[in-house]
Amino acid sequence: MDIDCLPLEKTGYFTKLICDYVAEDLKLKSLYNRFCDIEGFKGQLKEKGESFTEQHREVLHRAMLNQYQRTDTSKETLENIALLREKNTFTVVTGHQLNLFTGPLYFLYKIISTINLVKQLKQEFPEYNFVPIYWMATEDHDFEEINYFNFKGLKFKWNKNASGAVGHLDTDGLDEVYTSFANSIGNSNNAEELKRLFQEAYLKHGTLTEATRYLANELFKEYGLVIVDGDDRDLKQLLIPYMKKDVFEQIAFEKVTDTIQEIERLSSDYPVQVNPREINYFYLKDGIRERIIENKGGYLVNDTELSFSKEELVQEMETHPERFSPNVIARPLYQEVILPNLCYIGGGGEIAYWLELKATFEAMQVPFPILLVRNSVLLITNKQADKLKQMNISTSDVFLKQSSLINKKIREISNIDIDFSPQKKILEDQFQGMYDLAEQTDKSFLKAVKAQEVKQKKGLDNLEKRLLKAQKRKLKDHVVRLTEIQNELFPMQSLQERKSNFSEFYLEYGKELMPMLFEALKPLDLVFTVITKK
Repeated sequence: MDIDCLPLEKTGYFTKLICDYVAEDLKLKSLYNRFCDIEGFKGQLKEKGESFTEQHREVLHRAMLNQYQRTDTSKETLENIALLREKNTFTVVTGHQLNLFTGPLYFLYKIISTINLVKQLKQEFPEYNFVPIYWMATEDHDFEEINYFNFKGLKFKWNKNASGAVGHLDTDGLDEVYTSFANSIGNSNNAEELKRLFQEAYLKHGTLTEATRYLANELFKEYGLVIVDGDDRDLKQLLIPYMKKDVFEQIAFEKVTDTIQEIERLSSDYPVQVNPREINYFYLKDGIRERIIENKGGYLVNDTELSFSKEELVQEMETHPERFSPNVIARPLYQEVILPNLCYIGGGGEIAYWLELKATFEAMQVPFPILLVRNSVLLITNKQADKLKQMNISTSDVFLKQSSLINKKIREISNIDIDFSPQKKILEDQFQGMYDLAEQTDKSFLKAVKAQEVKQKKGLDNLEKRLLKAQKRKLKDHVVRLTEIQNELFPMQSLQERKSNFSEFYLEYGKELMPMLFEALKPLDLVFTVITKK
């Protein structure tokens, strides 16, 4: 296995906000609590340790035992659940939607980053215990985002009429997805294991929550991963005071709005990731998950006939906290209220919206966690590596936009020089003499000289483009091969990890896949990892 690393900004796939955060740009310092390095964790351990109560630990421990009642729980995971009661135990968390069959590859990278960070923290701070957590987004209601996965250009989609929280959905109809998938992957030993995983997860469990828990547990139970379902009455009991502050005082709306304005002042290159609502909770009941809206002193549930007075809504929260579901703004706070957490690991988009939340946490008097951009990976097979070597394509070359990659390589292999930079330099020197002459005689000619220079440079650019186009036609085979290999590595001109499913690589590497990833990923290095399997 060969491992190569690139700075995130050199890949062209990360926003300026994330690149600046990783580079510790000082202008972002007000948006987070501590940076994701060992020194940062020292302070985070102290702050979280002083704020997280024994009562919350007991509720969390009891909830995890209940959630794992019907799961084949490994010794490592059981030990970690038991450790959650200890005051010197802390967690590292990642979260993900309930994507069918894990969805895109980065599902693995999130969890492996989390587990590897836990191992590193234990080495650095042996007097503490650290538990890796996968937070299942069971209450999300965007079914269209999670009801499919891609495999070698094929899309396997679960066709179902769905509403409400996706975790509540029954698994009816997934037998058809299984049949299509099984017919596409052959009968090798690795294919049979993939079939077994799908069958056991989705055809032998009644809900999408249960199926996802099974699958994640099967993939990671030997590493002690603890899977948390926030759709839990006992856990939400701890959230009630914070629900009230959000709904009745609109603290999150006020603080996030102010932070967004601050981010916009920092740079026009920092896009807003999410906008807050006045109320950042949904009402969750009987197949619905709809926004709660204040209306003339009362409260409505959007697109339903349900309504509450303030007193009735308070009563509903205290009696049925499980019916209140936090949105993307409120969910991070929920996570930090119920877990002894030090760090959240997420993709660039997730970290961007977390950076909007620090002031809300401060107002709610909850410690703001360390934010870590998850490991990103490009997996290159030995066969693909040979092709890249034959075409003299480097690791950094492969991340170029396709047109730029083709132009660069055609220039390199062409038997004629397709770079008119020397001619442009001569032209610039000639025009400099004309500028000097105009300055000495009639300055009104300066604009005319400039216009002529621009025109002639544009003419050279057009000639260069025509010559390059002609060479592309002449070297068509090279263009085709360049296009094919980059399309393999970047499906749909996107990062492999955002489009491809783990099954493509499990089919090739089998049980070697997970140990390979665990060995390669270094969560605190903050780089893009390119892995070539020999």
